[in-house]
Amino acid sequence: MKEFCGIFGVFGEENAKELVYLGLYALQHRGQESAGIVSSNGKNLIRVCGMGLVNDVFTKESLKKLKGNIAIGHVRYSTYGSTKELNIQPILMKFKNTQIAIAHNGNVPNAKYLRRKLENEGVVFSTETDSEIILKMIAKEKRVDEETILNTLNKIKRAFSLLIILKDKLIAVRDSYGYRPLCIGRRKNSILFSSESCAFDIVDAEYLRDVKPGEMVVVDKNGMRSYFLEKTPERRCIFELIYFSRPDSTVFSQSVYEARINMGKNLAKEYKIDGDIVIPVPDSANVQALGYSIESGLPLEFGLIRNHYVGRTFIEPHQRIRDFRVKIKHTPVKKVLKGKRVVVIDDSIVRGTTSRKLMNIIRGAGAKEIHLLISSPPIKFGCFFGIDTPKKKELIANRMEIEEIKNYIGVDSLHYLSLDGLLKSCKKLSYCVACFTGEYEK
Repeated sequence: MKEFCGIFGVFGEENAKELVYLGLYALQHRGQESAGIVSSNGKNLIRVCGMGLVNDVFTKESLKKLKGNIAIGHVRYSTYGSTKELNIQPILMKFKNTQIAIAHNGNVPNAKYLRRKLENEGVVFSTETDSEIILKMIAKEKRVDEETILNTLNKIKRAFSLLIILKDKLIAVRDSYGYRPLCIGRRKNSILFSSESCAFDIVDAEYLRDVKPGEMVVVDKNGMRSYFLEKTPERRCIFELIYFSRPDSTVFSQSVYEARINMGKNLAKEYKIDGDIVIPVPDSANVQALGYSIESGLPLEFGLIRNHYVGRTFIEPHQRIRDFRVKIKHTPVKKVLKGKRVVVIDDSIVRGTTSRKLMNIIRGAGAKEIHLLISSPPIKFGCFFGIDTPKKKELIANRMEIEEIKNYIGVDSLHYLSLDGLLKSCKKLSYCVACFTGEYEK
């Protein structure tokens, strides 16, 4: 499972680009392929973007180009459209004496149909992204204003959290299902928007609230006002709480940290393992493992250490070093693991290949027993709403029963948190759990 994208916007700050730049740092976990910022100086929109991490893309010189008190930014992981420079966001378009730019987190499920329809009408595309489809649909209308944007998004339905910048206003909108997160913050007299609240902390901004499902928030010199898309059932992505969001964030108006602690506690209630220690697969399962330790009484240890400075290496000695890719990212603490009955907590199993290699590493470090507990149900179905999942046939839980997965991964026992246990861990809201059940909202 891959992160999708992160978006951050500012209205009313003298050097808006500086806050956006810092905000993107905090959202880097949501996308590492490219980064971009668009600002408005009141007359024109200016764009600076590039491939790579935030620190690689922006320099002091390039940031100087971004004038104005309105700006939006984007970090990208491609869920639709390949990893190419032409697909970097925010996407900036000029038409009808108007400039507009968009930053998008999510996926338009019927993007191929919409693109083909527009192309048949003579519309020319310059990127491969579904985000550009939204812009081109807006451009087809007689004028670019709040009503046009609202009407266009009612035709698209899902799945999007968007930041849209015009020369004199900033628009934030979340689809009416509410799949992807988006929240509002305040810093002195400026208004901010972010995929996660953790980005507000880095710029000393106050988290106000979430953008509501179906809400379009417009900020300009007259203040902040809201419009609403046509109502649909609400379906927030449960994986934001399981894995994607940072634990120090507030997402869907709840603490991600608290939800993950509850997942670990509920795992312990459902599965009491006669073990010696609990260890997380770092870093995504650290909090869940703490919750399991608190509820079970087993001591929490760190038996795997993650290397946070791993990039791509031009040497990959497949034949000489077994499981090289996993070993360069995770290494065992042999003193912690040797001779122990180890309860390993992880957030999910997708293909099963990485889990198998990690369990081999733990076993090779001398663990006496390995019991793998997963803080979510088995992933059996793909996602069409902004998460990059493998094809259905590549998902191990779609092909194998739990006992078969256990034998493939090489553990003494394997247990998944029940769907009921997962939902009890989170605030009582409506969630999308289609990746577990195959029941997609129509």
